[in-house]
Amino acid sequence: MSEGVAGDRALPTEGGVLDARPELGGARSTPAFGLPDGAPSGLPAGLGSTVIGSRTFVWGTRTFVMGILNVTPDSFSGDGLMVAAPSDDPVGAAVRLATAMAGAGADLLDVGGESTRPGHAAVSLDTEAARVVPVIRAVRAALPRMPLSVDTTKPAVAAAALDAGADLLNDVWGVADDDALARLAAERRVPIVLMHNRGEARYTTLLPEIVADLQRAIDRALRAGVTWENIVIDPGFGFGKTAEHNVALLRDLASLAILGRPILLGTSRKSTLGRILDLPADQRLEATLATTALAIASGVDIVRVHDVRENVRAARVADAVVRGTWPGEGA
Repeated sequence: MSEGVAGDRALPTEGGVLDARPELGGARSTPAFGLPDGAPSGLPAGLGSTVIGSRTFVWGTRTFVMGILNVTPDSFSGDGLMVAAPSDDPVGAAVRLATAMAGAGADLLDVGGESTRPGHAAVSLDTEAARVVPVIRAVRAALPRMPLSVDTTKPAVAAAALDAGADLLNDVWGVADDDALARLAAERRVPIVLMHNRGEARYTTLLPEIVADLQRAIDRALRAGVTWENIVIDPGFGFGKTAEHNVALLRDLASLAILGRPILLGTSRKSTLGRILDLPADQRLEATLATTALAIASGVDIVRVHDVRENVRAARVADAVVRGTWPGEGA
């Protein structure tokens, strides 16, 4: 038997102490697995980029700001562009607001024709399409390079919106079993936002369940043919969650990074902020700005907001601190 030396003592090296004690310099390496042919490593990597319309969004360079265009009569925040008086022109109002948001620094715009607030009145497919399609068409003509999103759960409305010039699908029921919107995104080769939602605010472990639901949604979208780079996730602040759930979600936003996709967050003017401050929707700007800064510190990539100029300014400061990105960089 050959001998090995450890200090002043000779130790057996075959089937003995050195095999069992690698820190002493012995032992054979354990068998290693290799990756199967064509398999990704599965290790953390950068988020890469996503093409939305005419623009490439490089994730991690800075935080992008999505402006909200609500073409509804019953938005919770009071900003709906549909009004009762027949002389008013919601399409013209939408174009004016979109142009103002673009001038204030919006990176993309989200157009919705059905309120998603609790207790909202459902609208028919034809009604929703009649609201959003003319607005998307008009905004596309006015702002040809602005990336446009359509906020809908109806595949027919989504298809009509894409035909009118939309570039992105925003699905507030992205975790539902129905993959029709994902299949449409795959067919049209456009990105999709998969948002977390539940019919009831019932959880055992909030954040792990949100992550698990979103992971299943990602897997479902991939099976439907959506490419990895075309998936964005949204934890669904205010959807199927109590105010306490929403605050806990904000506290642990960084845990969503495990999913490996860019994160969109919409807290703007929402009722949880009103509950904290006991203020109505039109007085929740400062609260929204606080959540924007906190979200960026947790790695959020897109904030969806009503007040674009103020949130752009907050995001630029937060980006300089968190990402080291100064205004003009990462455009």
